[in-house]
Amino acid sequence: MKKLTFISRSDLRGGAAIVTYRLVEALRGIGVDARMLVCEKMSDSDFVRVCAPSQKIQYCFLKERLNVFLHNGFNRKDLFKVDPATDGLPLWRHPWVEDADAVLLGWVNQGMLSLNGVRKICQLGKPVVWIMHDMWNMTGICHHAGDCRRYLSECGNCPLLGRQGGNADMSCVTWDKKDRLYCEGRLRFVAVSTWLAEKALESGLMMGIPVAVIPNPFKLDLENYERGEVGEGEKVGLLFGAARIDDPIKGLGVFKRALEILICDYPEVAEHLRVVTFGGCKEPESLDGFAVEHQHLGFLKGQEEVRNAYESCSIVVSTSDFETLPGTLVEGQAYGCIPVALDHGGQRDIVDHEKTGWLAAWSDSAEVRAARIAEGILWGYKNRNNDEIRQNMHKSVGKKFNAPEVAQRILDFTFQK
Repeated sequence: MKKLTFISRSDLRGGAAIVTYRLVEALRGIGVDARMLVCEKMSDSDFVRVCAPSQKIQYCFLKERLNVFLHNGFNRKDLFKVDPATDGLPLWRHPWVEDADAVLLGWVNQGMLSLNGVRKICQLGKPVVWIMHDMWNMTGICHHAGDCRRYLSECGNCPLLGRQGGNADMSCVTWDKKDRLYCEGRLRFVAVSTWLAEKALESGLMMGIPVAVIPNPFKLDLENYERGEVGEGEKVGLLFGAARIDDPIKGLGVFKRALEILICDYPEVAEHLRVVTFGGCKEPESLDGFAVEHQHLGFLKGQEEVRNAYESCSIVVSTSDFETLPGTLVEGQAYGCIPVALDHGGQRDIVDHEKTGWLAAWSDSAEVRAARIAEGILWGYKNRNNDEIRQNMHKSVGKKFNAPEVAQRILDFTFQK
């Protein structure tokens, strides 16, 4: 039996952690001894272990944050938007790493693994695969480059470092460290979406390095699928959710504006709509002001609550500025909820426009984005009982994202010659 050790900062906090945990579960389901080393354990799974004493974890975390704080001009606002991977735990010595046939890295920042620590794991002489969940591997220090294009050539003058940025700033120094590590040729990379792989291959840091595209796994109950029609007098539910739905990246304001456009241009449709939201929210007032009836579910706990949320609605909406691989669109399709999303990231790996959902073309204008999302909601409303679209969605997610198939692809890639 193959032994795989995954390294991830958490098992269940954050999107990258959750999909890594699902992947470990899926690999165990196909007979692999897959384990997970974390700094923060939230599950009760015996295959997840905290990698070091809490004092050591906290020391590395605080030391690296202080380093960032000094290099960004004491800017708290952007303190957690960058990671230099200067400090980390000696996980190459951990028994689960030493004993593994292969090591798979996920989101390992904030003092968990330094770049030198990654190098030492590679020097153990076993396969090491880095699964990329955001842009950090292809930039100097940021996880999402946004409008910045410095990563296309070589980082430096980082906007997230403010006045402390320069030609030889922390982003440039970290870039050089990554370049030396990657040039050693011991690492192999997986991107969870085609969009992310394309970003990697246009980066000056990763240009020419092969990147496999293997999506995140989803535990989907595809066998017991049944979805009734929405009756003529029933309100059509629009679902909108995220780990933190008021994160500016998620575009909640664009969604609200799309509803206002529908109220103005298609009042006969808007009066039959209701909104259901889920997830965390730092500023509760951001959930005020929806133009139609609104219900907030909070955090969804367990697969049953997830399924019930999707099956209570007909359309799932994503208005994010960018997404690596938005899970709400996958889960929506699995449970018969038509996805309507902006085409700006990994959405295209999930949605086939007008066959399994609606992709709204990106625009730098928030007003234009809102109008295009409104058009998509209108299309979803008209097709809410379309059996062909539902069947297309169901077959698509089963083929692309079902956990056992994704697990086998990761296993094959990890040990391929």
